[in-house]
Amino acid sequence: MATLTVANVNHTGNAPTLVAVAAGGDQFANDGHTFLYVKNTNGASRDVTVDSVSTCSQGSDHNIVVTVPATTGERLFGPFPTSRFNDANGMAQITYEADSGVTIQALRLEPNP
Repeated sequence: MATLTVANVNHTGNAPTLVAVAAGGDQFANDGHTFLYVKNTNGASRDVTVDSVSTCSQGSDHNIVVTVPATTGERLFGPFPTSRFNDANGMAQITYEADSGVTIQALRLEPNP
């Protein structure tokens, strides 16, 4: 498992810096304002799961599962409320259906100066 570096996105812009996902899953420091950008170059679609550690506002404890389409698929999703997704260390946990061809970046919207 790897810890993803959260990149700030601001009005001056930045280029995505995607990294290969870890076979055993990844984690990121979640402040409730973080999004995930996932790209899939594999010939098969891939599910990306963010683990829920407590119930949502409807009373269910369910993970967020996003399917990233095959070959040129991209998905941007989040943010993740801290009370629902953070573990005891303030991290949100991510797992992958498969890791081949999947890259990811954690992004946080930086407040305007």
